[in-house]
Amino acid sequence: MNVSGVKDFTPNELNRRLQEQYTEIAQLAGGLAHEVKNPLSTIRLNMALLKEDVEDLDDSPQRRRVLARIATVERETLRLEDLLNEFLNFTRAHRLELTPVDANQELKQIVSFFRPQAEAENVELQEFYSNDLPTIRIDKRSFDRAIFNLLLNALQAIQNKVKDDEDVRAANGEILVRTRPCGGEVAIDLIDSGCGMQDDTMRKIFEPFFSTKPGGSGLGLPTVRKVVEGHGGRIAIQSDLGRGTQFTLTFPAIPTLLSDKRRKETTASPQNEEQIAPHEPSPDTSGSKKDA
Repeated sequence: MNVSGVKDFTPNELNRRLQEQYTEIAQLAGGLAHEVKNPLSTIRLNMALLKEDVEDLDDSPQRRRVLARIATVERETLRLEDLLNEFLNFTRAHRLELTPVDANQELKQIVSFFRPQAEAENVELQEFYSNDLPTIRIDKRSFDRAIFNLLLNALQAIQNKVKDDEDVRAANGEILVRTRPCGGEVAIDLIDSGCGMQDDTMRKIFEPFFSTKPGGSGLGLPTVRKVVEGHGGRIAIQSDLGRGTQFTLTFPAIPTLLSDKRRKETTASPQNEEQIAPHEPSPDTSGSKKDA
C-alpha cells in the first residue's frame, strides 16, 4: 500500500473510500451471520425432534436430565438467532424511503401499540404533543422500530428500579412522550422515571455490543442512533442515577414548508411590502413598478 498516496486524497474522496470499506466489511459480516444462522436453524429443528422422542419415553431421572439439557440448547440457540438478527439489522445498509409525515400522528400510533405492554407493568404513559409542529420526512419502518426500542428500554429501566428498590414496588412508573418545535427541526423527548445511568455508562451506551442487561446484545441503541443519523437527525441523552433518563431525538423539518410559512407571515400584511424593499424611494414608485 502506498501510504504517501493517502495524502493526495481530498476529504470527500477519503470519506468515500472509507465508506466503501465500511460497506464491504458490513457485507462480509452480514454474509457470515447468514452462514451461521443456517446451521443454527438446523440445530434448533433437530433439538425439537429429539425432544419429542425423549418425551415419549417413560419418566425417569435420566429422561428429565436429557429434557433439561435439550431445553438449555434450545434456549441458547434462540438467543444466538436473536443476536444474529439484531446484528444483521445493525449492519444492513437499508435504503431509507423518506415520506412526509406528521410526527404527532406517527408517535400516537406507536404509543397506542405500546400502551398495553406498559399498562401490564403498571407503568403510566403520558403524551404531550405540540400543536405547531413542522412536518418531517421519515422512513416509517425504521423510525417506528427505533421509537419502540426506546420505549421498551424505558419500560425495562422502570422494571429494574422496581426490582432493586422495595420502597417503589407499589408506585407507578411513568414514561413521557413529548414533541416540540426546535428552530427548523422537530424534537421528540422520551422520558422515563426508571433507574437512570451513571456517567461512564452513558458514554458507552451507543457503542456496539455494550450492554448492561444480562444476555443483551448491545446493538439496540447503536441501531437507534444509526437510524436517527440516517434521517439527518441527532440523538442526545440525559440521565440521573436513581431518577430516570431522557432521550431527545431531533429531526430536520421539511425546508419547503418552513419557507411557505415564512412567506405567509411576510405577506400577511400590505405594510410588509415596504419592509421587504426599503431601498425603493416611495410607495408610488414601487406601485408604478408593479403596474409595469
